[in-house]
Amino acid sequence: MTQTCRHCNTPLTLEFLDLGHAPPSNAYVSSEGLSQPELTFPLRIKACPKCRLVQTEDFAEADQLFTHDYAYFSSTSRSWLDHAALYVDMITKRLGLNADSHVIEVASNDGYLLKNFVAAGIPCLGVEPTESTAKAAEELGVPVLQAFFGEDMARDLPKADLVLGNNVYAHVPDINDFTRGLREVLKPQGVITLEFPHLMRLVEFNQFDTVYHEHFSYLSLLAVERIMTAAGCRVFDVEELPTHGGSLRIYACRAEADHQDTPAVAALRAEEEARGMDTDAYYSAFQAKAEQVKNDFLRFLLQARAEGKSVAAYGAAAKGNTLMNFGGVKPDLVPFVCDAAPSKQGMLMPGSHVPILAPDALRANRPDYLVIFPWNIGPEIMAQNQALADAGTKFVTAVPELRVLG
Repeated sequence: MTQTCRHCNTPLTLEFLDLGHAPPSNAYVSSEGLSQPELTFPLRIKACPKCRLVQTEDFAEADQLFTHDYAYFSSTSRSWLDHAALYVDMITKRLGLNADSHVIEVASNDGYLLKNFVAAGIPCLGVEPTESTAKAAEELGVPVLQAFFGEDMARDLPKADLVLGNNVYAHVPDINDFTRGLREVLKPQGVITLEFPHLMRLVEFNQFDTVYHEHFSYLSLLAVERIMTAAGCRVFDVEELPTHGGSLRIYACRAEADHQDTPAVAALRAEEEARGMDTDAYYSAFQAKAEQVKNDFLRFLLQARAEGKSVAAYGAAAKGNTLMNFGGVKPDLVPFVCDAAPSKQGMLMPGSHVPILAPDALRANRPDYLVIFPWNIGPEIMAQNQALADAGTKFVTAVPELRVLG
C-alpha cells in the first residue's frame, strides 16, 4: 500500500533515503534494558512529487518518541543558549514586545529560551509534552503547559503577539494540524517564527545523519510556503542561519495581516527552484551520497583498529545514533562516547549499545582519535577538549565528508 503525503495526500512515489531499521534516536538503553527487546522502526524517507514535502515513509507514534524521560535538554549546549538569547533580544526589539505582550513557545524544552523573556518581564508560556524537560523549565520560573500542541488545544490558549518554535516543525506528525494551531493562537497582527534545518543544506552538505524518527519532515521554503498557505498563513520574511548545519528562520502571519513581504522570501524561493528542488531528480540522487559517507566512516574505523589506534566519540546525539546504526557500528569499533548531559551518562546508545560516559573519561582513557558526532557544534567541542589535542588526540568528523583534524 502506497503511503500518501501527510500534507497534500499525494501518493509518495519518490524515493529520497533508506537507512534501514533503527530504534528511536533518543531511546537510550539502561544496562538492565539489555535483557529486553529493543523496538526498531523503518527509517525510510520519501519526497512528495507535488508539494515537495520530504517525510518519513513509516514512523512511530509521537508518544513513543517523546516520552516522560526524554533525554534531550537544549541547555546542554552553550552555543545554543547564546543563540536563544540573541534571538530574544532581536525579536523583542523588532516586534516591540513589553510587559503587555504575550509570547508562546511550542516545544519549549527545558526553558533554555523562555527564561530570557521571564528575565525581561515579558509574559510567556511554554508548551512542552515531555515531563523531564518541562520540569526543568518550571524550576527556572518558566510557566509550562505539558501537552502536545495542535489546533484543538490552541483554541484554549491566550492569544499571542509572538508564537515561536525552534526545531519542532520537523518533529510533528500532523504538520497541517500543527500549522492551523499556530494560526489559531495568533493575535490578528501576531507573528510566528519557526526555525528548522533547511533541506537545501541537508542535500548540499550530505547531512543524512540529521534524519531520524523524531524528524517526521525535512523542510524547504517551497514546501513550507505551501503548508502555510493551506492553513491560512503567509510567510513574509526568511533568514538563513548557520545553526544545525544550515537552518531557516521563517516569519509568518495570518494571511490577511498587514506584514509586508520582504525580498528575502522571493530570493530564497528562486534559489531553491534554481537548484532543482521542484524536480524529481533533486531527490532521487541523495541515497548514493549517504552511502559514501557511511562507507568512508567504516573504512576509517577499520583502518584505525588495524593500526592499533584507539577511537572514542563525543556527543551521544541523534546525529551519532543515525550514523552508527546506518553503518552497523558496535563497541568493538567505538568503545565509548562521552556526553555532558547527566541524563545520558551511564546509559547506552540505542541500537549500537555503545556506553555513554562523562567527559572526564577522556582524560583517563585518552583516545588517538575523537569522533565528534554533533558536527554542528564541533568548534565548541574541540575548544572544550583542547588538552586532548595538545596531548596528541586527533578530532574526526564524518559529515559532510570524513575529516581528520590535527
